[in-house]
Amino acid sequence: MADSNITKRALAASLKELMEESSFSKINIADICEKCEMNRKSFYYHFKDKYDLVNWIYQTEFISVAKEKDYAGAWDFMEDICAYLFEHSRFYRKAFLIEGQNSFFDYFTEILSLFIGEYIEYGSLSQENADFYLLFLVDAFTSAIRRWLLSRESQSPKEFVTGLKACIRFAAEEMA
Repeated sequence: MADSNITKRALAASLKELMEESSFSKINIADICEKCEMNRKSFYYHFKDKYDLVNWIYQTEFISVAKEKDYAGAWDFMEDICAYLFEHSRFYRKAFLIEGQNSFFDYFTEILSLFIGEYIEYGSLSQENADFYLLFLVDAFTSAIRRWLLSRESQSPKEFVTGLKACIRFAAEEMA
């Protein structure tokens, strides 16, 4: 298992370095393997494709760490996500621009949905309404996070999450 993680981390580091210089769409598996002096067979032993590698990076660097934390609430979790993305913004700005099947944005949306779903108290909502509510929030958060991160003059993570909270409160009060 340790050797497997060493190989995966080397491939991840290579992809990150390549994404410093080039867009994701211009990077191929051969480039990644050449950068870390591995063969394609090693790459495909660990990952389906380069999209899988991007998602693995997020999974190991943020999600596996976040699962071990005890957040006081959803907003603390959101601030942690934003702080991580902001800290690694050079990589994630490009990752959020990946389009098509298996895109990072789709993966991020799926993962965020699982985490947010754990924090929402649905009360008397029907399952159908609860599903709609969750989908709406996840779509709003993922789109806002993507737009925030891609902005060259991004607010700090704390300011951004404070703005999200204010929007949610305002919408709840104005629509009640």
